[in-house]
Parts: sequence; C-alpha cells; structure tokens
Amino acid sequence: MSTRPEGPPEGGGPEQERPRRPRRERRQMLLRLDPAVHDALAKWAADELRSTNAQVDYLLRKALNEAGRMPGEARPHPRRGRPPRSEE
Repeated sequence: MSTRPEGPPEGGGPEQERPRRPRRERRQMLLRLDPAVHDALAKWAADELRSTNAQVDYLLRKALNEAGRMPGEARPHPRRGRPPRSEE
C-alpha cells in the first residue's frame, strides 16, 4: 500500500516526477589487448581519474562522434562522479 499521493504535486514545480525511460542493459564484450597497450591505457585512465573501462568507453564515443557514426539513439556518456543524492 502506497502512502504517496496520487497525481502531480501541487503547483507543478520542479519536484514533479518525470516519466523514466526504460533502462537498457549495457553490453559486455571481451577485448584482447597487447599488455603494453593495456598498461598505457590504464595509466591514461588513471591520469584522467577514470577506470580503464570508462576510458575505453570515452575513447570509443569520441571516435564515433568524430567519424559522424554515433547512433542517434545512443544514451549520453554517463556523468562522472557520485550520483546525486535522492531525496526520500
């Protein structure tokens, strides 16, 4: 049983909930790299305060954008840092 009132909050201010898009699963893939390339990529990622995985994602998105091949339905790059605190 929900204690939340039905309908939008009074005043229709910024507290009004927006409909959420269905979340798509992120796909996993195996990537074989030369150990020296992996080490260089890991160092570059650490220099930019990213994980190695996030650095690969960033570089692939950048290359797709520069080549004009980024699909229109692709979600924006995930924001860096801690997610905003939800007010419950």
